[in-house]
Amino acid sequence: MYDTIIRNIGQLILPATTEGPLKGNAMKQLEVKEEAALAIADGKIAWIGSNDEADQLEGKESIDAGGKLVSPGLVDPHTHLVFGGSREKEMALKQAGVPYLEILKQGGGILSTVQATREATEEELYEKARFHLERIASYGVTTMEAKSGYGLDRASELKQLRVAKKLNDAGKMDIVSTFLGPHAVPKDYDGDSEDFLDDMISMLDEIKQENLADYTDIFCETGVFTVEQSKRFMEASKEKGFGVKIHADEIDPLGGTELAAAIGAASADHLVAASDQAIKDLAESDTVAVLLPGTTFYLGKDAYARGREMIDSGVAVSLATDFNPGSCVTENLQLIMSIAALKLKMTPEEIWNAVTVNAAHAIGKGEQAGTIEVGKQADLVIWNAPNYHYIPYHYGVNHSQLVMKQGDKLWEREASHVF
Repeated sequence: MYDTIIRNIGQLILPATTEGPLKGNAMKQLEVKEEAALAIADGKIAWIGSNDEADQLEGKESIDAGGKLVSPGLVDPHTHLVFGGSREKEMALKQAGVPYLEILKQGGGILSTVQATREATEEELYEKARFHLERIASYGVTTMEAKSGYGLDRASELKQLRVAKKLNDAGKMDIVSTFLGPHAVPKDYDGDSEDFLDDMISMLDEIKQENLADYTDIFCETGVFTVEQSKRFMEASKEKGFGVKIHADEIDPLGGTELAAAIGAASADHLVAASDQAIKDLAESDTVAVLLPGTTFYLGKDAYARGREMIDSGVAVSLATDFNPGSCVTENLQLIMSIAALKLKMTPEEIWNAVTVNAAHAIGKGEQAGTIEVGKQADLVIWNAPNYHYIPYHYGVNHSQLVMKQGDKLWEREASHVF
């Protein structure tokens, strides 16, 4: 007797299972089983077969997918979930051509988010993050990453990490936590990035002891942290037992991507300005390129990461929202899938692999998330769509019908009829 049987699946997406992320031609392949069914027991996938075969099964609950698409739960491997305040007033300033440095002088920009995060209580940050988390889940995400980085001091960074841990412990969503203390140099340090970096490194023992993060991250960019500083932070993190990530080559091709490949980072993120050598190095490594086209779109820039070239060169590519209050204010990973098709020239097959199996490997969840297979967590989505091509094609709306986490209903669209 199964707990749940899902019948009448029009298309069942079955990304390939590997020990590492999909690369090259493997990213272009997507197994799709038609007229399928599956069964769930004890929160895991217990059986996969045809719809006709499902007639012989018994379950406590039966769900009719209505001939619709079913996929693994989506994985968002780059978000800034926990932060205080919001920055909607900056949009008009940006549209008026006010430079970012001037916005900073007026008390806006990242420093305004830092101030709001520092002033917020842990409970206030929890409630705000929970609100965004529920919306993220509604778009089909069942596993995600959450970075700190808006505290920029010991107390506030730890506060952010504790909120993320509390949300993960609630059990509704698998949240992989990343310490992004070196996200920017706060005003308190008068531009002394070395001194600030020393202080962030000094936090690693406490974060490890409290089990507050699985990864660390650093913003390697002109005017923030250099490649040498990034290497120092990443090596210190690895010595303490953390996996490492890096915000690399978003604006200038400094070499952060090459560093990520050389040091064995789990992911290198952004990569808009990554060099030809960087792409080659990534292709020869297991580091996942986490591309964030929603950020380029929101900032109104023309140059996107070279996703098409990366995949053709053999790079493992993933996609993420980069949800944050300043440069990409959306929880909608489905929208990112559409932008990837339009601006990164990725195929539907590549896009689905990028938001499932490869995204899971980018945050160390390849064994638990990203694929539908017997024995794995029953994290899946029933889509209000007839096939897998439809989601990136019909953009800007929410196609989720039912989102399941470990066999339980995480989010379900309520039936409503206006006409």
